[in-house]
Amino acid sequence: MVSHMAEVADSTPIDPRFKTDYKINWYRCPIERDVLQKLMRRSNFRAWLQTLTHLGWFFTTAILAYLAFLNISLTNWFWSIPLLIGALFLHGTMGPFMGLIAIHELQHRTVFKSKALNEFFEVFYAFISWSDFIWYRASHAVHHQATCHADYDGEVLLPIRFSVRKWRVWLGLLAWSPKNTWLRLKLVWRHAKGEVRGEWYEHVLPEKDELLRRKHRNWARILLIGHSVLALVFIATGHWFLIVVFTIGTFYCGWLGFLCGLPQHYGLNSNIPDFRMNTRTFTCSWIPAFYYWNMQYHLEHHMYPAVPFYNLPKLRKAIEHDLPPAPHGLVATWREMLGLRKKFLSDSSFVYYPSVPQQASVPSAD
Repeated sequence: MVSHMAEVADSTPIDPRFKTDYKINWYRCPIERDVLQKLMRRSNFRAWLQTLTHLGWFFTTAILAYLAFLNISLTNWFWSIPLLIGALFLHGTMGPFMGLIAIHELQHRTVFKSKALNEFFEVFYAFISWSDFIWYRASHAVHHQATCHADYDGEVLLPIRFSVRKWRVWLGLLAWSPKNTWLRLKLVWRHAKGEVRGEWYEHVLPEKDELLRRKHRNWARILLIGHSVLALVFIATGHWFLIVVFTIGTFYCGWLGFLCGLPQHYGLNSNIPDFRMNTRTFTCSWIPAFYYWNMQYHLEHHMYPAVPFYNLPKLRKAIEHDLPPAPHGLVATWREMLGLRKKFLSDSSFVYYPSVPQQASVPSAD
């Protein structure tokens, strides 16, 4: 889901309303200094384990899908084609997490101890997923400093609205939407020409910053040229199906990314300097947690962003006494969200404030 924010932002009419003078005195749950310092320690072992397993699973499912394709014949199509579809569904489910989810953690520089390793894998993931990591780096820094403050944060604009009534939405979530792929490639092509549109893009990639604009343009060109060359190699060597599993391998089956990503800020509040009021945490089993790099602990991540993703469960335990209750599992999380959605639709004045242990400690809105 996050990977599609660029498309939305880039299509917004230019209106330089975002401000840069944010000085927000955030409330953070108290935690002992030595406990926090221990939680902030980075582990190369945990970093390599997550990164290599994450990338390994993506390439493993790609190979499985490719082998399933090679196995199709006129005599076994009735079971080999469903097998291929299943393999592609499994592979595509990984797609959303190969983009700005993995890149997000690496950009925080909390994954590896080495800055160089964080940067290397950030670029590697960005290439595989066609991600605009230059824009995202600038955008996400503001998002953390001014989370959901309407005058400053253009990455997450509240209220968030969504609909799954149109068949094209389901096509993109459960299969592949050619239109979405075309829009994504069109956006990269536009950026490769140096065209930057939209108020948020203009804000975080200002025209006066020629160096940043040049880096942004050059990265888009690297994506186009690099993937085009690889696609030509795939075709020339007779392995054209690798285009499906690699070139556009992160463009389909976005259902799990949607289910995990939308809860981050949905139904919550703007302009309150308390992450408990604008960011949601849910807990889940190890499988979505692995895919999602533990970003289900999104509230804790916003409150203490220097804590590596693999230590967020421990951070939650340390400050849980001062946090809202967290639903467990995607079913419970979406049940809560859909209940809120129903109330929003029936009463335009309804506002949801998560329950915190001491309501008196919640700062008032700006």
